[in-house]
Amino acid sequence: MSEENAFFLLDGERLVPTALTRGPWSPIHQHGGPPAAVMARAIEQAAGEPDSLHMTRFTIDFMRPVPIEPLTVSVERVRDGRRARGYAAVLSAGGQVVARATALVVRTEPVTPPPVRVQEPLLPLPDDAAPFQFPFFRNPVGYHTGVETRMARGTFGSGRAAAWMRLRVPLVLGETPSPAQRVLAVADSGSGIGAAFDPALFVPFINADLTVALHRFPDGEWIGLDAATALEPHGIGLTRTGLYDVRGSIGQGLQGLVIGQPVAR
Repeated sequence: MSEENAFFLLDGERLVPTALTRGPWSPIHQHGGPPAAVMARAIEQAAGEPDSLHMTRFTIDFMRPVPIEPLTVSVERVRDGRRARGYAAVLSAGGQVVARATALVVRTEPVTPPPVRVQEPLLPLPDDAAPFQFPFFRNPVGYHTGVETRMARGTFGSGRAAAWMRLRVPLVLGETPSPAQRVLAVADSGSGIGAAFDPALFVPFINADLTVALHRFPDGEWIGLDAATALEPHGIGLTRTGLYDVRGSIGQGLQGLVIGQPVAR
C-alpha cells in the first residue's frame, strides 16, 4: 500500500485506510488516532447540528489491533435529553468488531459563567517549537509521516514532555476534518509524547483505551499535548495528557497502558 494524500479513502460506506494510518508496532495495524477520529466523524454525522452541538466526552475501547483493511462504522443513539445526547459506535473490519466508542454530545447555550482563572497557554507556540519525529516507528511511511510534530518542552523518553501536532493530510479524502476529529486524530499520541522509557530500547507500550474530555473545541489546526506517564513494575501504566490550542487549554486525555518487555533495536 503506497503513501496517499489522506488517512482514509471512501468506498461507499466503507473507509479504506492508507499507509498513513500505520502504527509503530506492526506493519499491518493502525495507529489508534485515525480509527478514533473516524468514529468521532460517524458520531458527528449521526448527531447533526454542528453549530450547536459540542462533543464533550469521547471514549474508545480498542477490542483488538485495528487492521489496515476497509472499515465500517455503525452508530446508535443511546441517550436523549434536552441538552445532552449519548451515542455508541462500533468499528468493524472484515465483519469483526475491532473498537467500540461512546460519546456525550451537549447542546451549547449562551450563559454568563462566574469568573474563572485564565488557563495559561502551552509555550513555546508551534512556530517556536523544534521539529520532532517519533523514533519508534518501524516503517518509513506511517502515521508519523501523516502528522507534523514539534516538541515544545521536556525530553522524549523522560515520562513528561509537551508537543504540538497537526495533520499533514485530511482525515478522509475530500473532507475537511472537524475540530473534534482533529483532536481525536492526535490525542492517542499522548502516550508517545510522554513515553517513559530509554529511547535506545524498543519498548512496546499499547493503550487499550482512550478518553478525551473537551470543554471547548480548538481554534486552528495545531493541537498541543502536555503528557505525563506513570509506569508500574507489574506492566500497567497511565498517561494523562493536557490538550491545548494556541489560546490555552481545551481539555484532557487519559490512556491506560499495557507495557511490553524492552528489546534491543
